[in-house]
This record gives sequence, C-alpha cells and structure tokens, in this order.
Amino acid sequence: MPSSVLIILPTYNERDNLPAIVPAIHAVLPEARLLVIDDGSPDGTGEVADELASRDPRIAVVHRSGKLGLGTAYLLGFRHAIREQVDYFSHEPRSLPDLLGAAQAGADLVIGSRYVPGGGTENWGLVRKIISRGGSLYAGAVLGISIHDLTSGFKCFRRTTLERLDLDHVRSEGYSFQIEMTYRVLRAGMRVAEVPIVFADRRVGQSKMSRKIFLEAVGMVWRLRLGRL
Repeated sequence: MPSSVLIILPTYNERDNLPAIVPAIHAVLPEARLLVIDDGSPDGTGEVADELASRDPRIAVVHRSGKLGLGTAYLLGFRHAIREQVDYFSHEPRSLPDLLGAAQAGADLVIGSRYVPGGGTENWGLVRKIISRGGSLYAGAVLGISIHDLTSGFKCFRRTTLERLDLDHVRSEGYSFQIEMTYRVLRAGMRVAEVPIVFADRRVGQSKMSRKIFLEAVGMVWRLRLGRL
C-alpha cells in the first residue's frame, strides 16, 4: 500500500483507545502515515500520542489548546495532507483497504456506509440506531441527495477532491461536518461512492455526541439547503 496515505485521528480523551488503534492501522497499512490531532485531552491522550510518535516516524502529533471541535480538527488534517502531497486520507482506520480500493478505482470521496447491503452496526442500542439512521434520512430528504449514510465518519478523500473545495468556507464543527463535506463534494460535481462497513460500539470511553452537536446538525442541514453556506 502506498506511503501517500494519511490517516487523520482527531482525539479527545482517547488515552486507552489510541495504543490499540495505531498498531491496528499499521497491521493493514504498514506504510500509512498517522496524524493525531489532540484537543488538549485532560486524560493525557496527548502525552500517549507523543510517546507513540517518539518511537515511530510514521506518526505525527498536533496539540491544540482546547476542545475546538471535530470539524476544525479534520480541516487541519486536510490542509496538512494537501501541503504534504498525500494522495489519499481518511478519518478512521476501520475498513481502510476497501475505502482505498474504491478511491483508487476513481471515486473522489468514499464513504464507509452502515446502511448499504453488507453494512451494519454492532452493540448499538435502539435510541442510537434511530438517531443515526434517522439523521441520515432527514439530511438526505432536506438536501435532496441519495447518499445512504450521510453521518458516517469513515471517509476516504482524494487530495485532488479537497483541492477543488473551498475549505475556508466549511462551517460545521460537530458531526454535521460529515454531512457538509459530502454535500459540498456532490455540489462540485464529483463522484461519491459508498462501501459497506460494520460499525461496532466503542471499546473504551464514551461517544462525544451531545445535545448541542445534535441541534447544530439539524440547523446546519437547512442552512446548506437554503444556500447560506
């Protein structure tokens, strides 16, 4: 697998997860570079990331001063990938070979989808399933697009895709970032593909979803639809 792959890992209180995620990535993509973007985790995630990076030149770490939002972390990672001339980069490690394969076959953006044949979730409660699936259906209906999993955070972008987008005008900070980026790619006339993934619940820690993030996503969809972004 080419060394022009960058895995972007935004972290906040992931001290126990990070040491497991890193070797799991390199088990399937030995040449991949990792960029950990830590938002001042009070549990010491940043220090764990620094220790991993000190022993592995494939890992780089960015420390931010506080919890600045998921969207801004991704944008920082995207700009790093463009600057470093990385060809493919993804938010998360799971199902990376399948996502990279679809990108190399010509897709401008590949989404790891829970809601296409072969995809699914494991160990999710009913409420979480309703929020996730309902959010995708709601956003798709408002925006008039047929992507099955608009809220998925498992994505693979080509560098050329993001070079065609105006990243300075991306406004989402929470999970609506996933919706906004996909919508912008489609509006630019580029090709989006979905590949099935099975998403298991977190091994350690808690989801970062909150009422504020949920309400931001609800409002952001309408702002996109009405052309205010």
